[in-house]
Amino acid sequence: MTRPSKSCLVIEGKQVKLRLQAEKSEGVGVVHVDWLRFTADMRYADEGGVDKLFPLPGYFDGNYWEVKEKERNFALQKLRESEVFDPACQALELAESVARALGEGFEVDTQIGKGYDFYAHRWQITLEDKEVGWVGFGASGDSPNQKRQAQTLHVNLYGAACTYAKSGWRQEIRSLIDRINARITRIDLALDWFDGYEGGIESVRDDYTAGHCDVGGKRPKCSFAGDWCNGNSRSFYIGSKEAGKQTNVYEKGHQLFGPESGDEWLRFELRYGNKLRYIPSEVLTDPDSYFAGASDWHASVLRKQKSLQHPKPIKCEQRLGEETVDAAVSRKLKWFETVAAPTFKVIFRYLPNEKLLQLFMDKKRPASLFGFSERQIESAFKRIYGLPVGEPCPLPA
Repeated sequence: MTRPSKSCLVIEGKQVKLRLQAEKSEGVGVVHVDWLRFTADMRYADEGGVDKLFPLPGYFDGNYWEVKEKERNFALQKLRESEVFDPACQALELAESVARALGEGFEVDTQIGKGYDFYAHRWQITLEDKEVGWVGFGASGDSPNQKRQAQTLHVNLYGAACTYAKSGWRQEIRSLIDRINARITRIDLALDWFDGYEGGIESVRDDYTAGHCDVGGKRPKCSFAGDWCNGNSRSFYIGSKEAGKQTNVYEKGHQLFGPESGDEWLRFELRYGNKLRYIPSEVLTDPDSYFAGASDWHASVLRKQKSLQHPKPIKCEQRLGEETVDAAVSRKLKWFETVAAPTFKVIFRYLPNEKLLQLFMDKKRPASLFGFSERQIESAFKRIYGLPVGEPCPLPA
């Protein structure tokens, strides 16, 4: 692969800066969503309408969009007899939904690519023929964890997708996440200081040393990267990926334009992961509040940009306890009410009880509830419906 020239990187960096400045000028907040990953459980296979996916072999006439669709469907045709056919169809549908939410110019590639992060395959989401995200499906191994992962679809949107997406994309993606009952596994929230930050990155290090970044009386881990001796291309990390909350303060101007440019752009990038946390979809539409909720120090940095949002913390699950399983069960109930309930109403009315039970007896628990015990899930249902937790669930008469 040919390495891009420095001039190309500078041009691209200027475009990124202009896009981010334009986003901030819209007045919807000062924190930018710079990376997003979420996972959804697969639906049961829907045989209806499968045939219409496939064009006649060799038939690729039509306009640009028709040809693109037929090329994708032709790629699917090769998988029709394999076990990943239905996952590929569902992943394609999800990828197309994501591309529409991102806006004009975002497309799903016509060929199925090799998967990442233990997914066997992926549909690439592109912008100007460059990959800016993907939807993974299928397992790359036979371990129990891989088999569970094979029952899911995973969306990964890079920073370029978030930067060049249309205005309002975050609301549309949030609606999609809620509709398919997906779980955010990573989100990066970026606060940019395009003209420099008072005291520079050294002042951030000094704040940490003075204890201003402490949370709950504890000092998070820290680490350094870059050329601190000569004062360029530096990064200062607060927190850890293992804990699911890490802030990287780095000299973004040096990264994009080179240290010789003297560009003072400093970025505070807060990275949330779901390893020990439940990340609500609301973070997409209110990133300022969730940035401020990371700590008192984060809130103080945000106030310097005149953002006065009410801080909303994302706590560790170790401290959430019942709230976490309640949230997972609530999402499933919300999905059932809004998506499946109308169909179930008809089934419940016309199907005999013994046939109705057969529909559910051999079904596995949803992947999003794998981490909880039967007792935890039962207690969550009782709390949500206001039933006594110490008594068994009442059976229908």
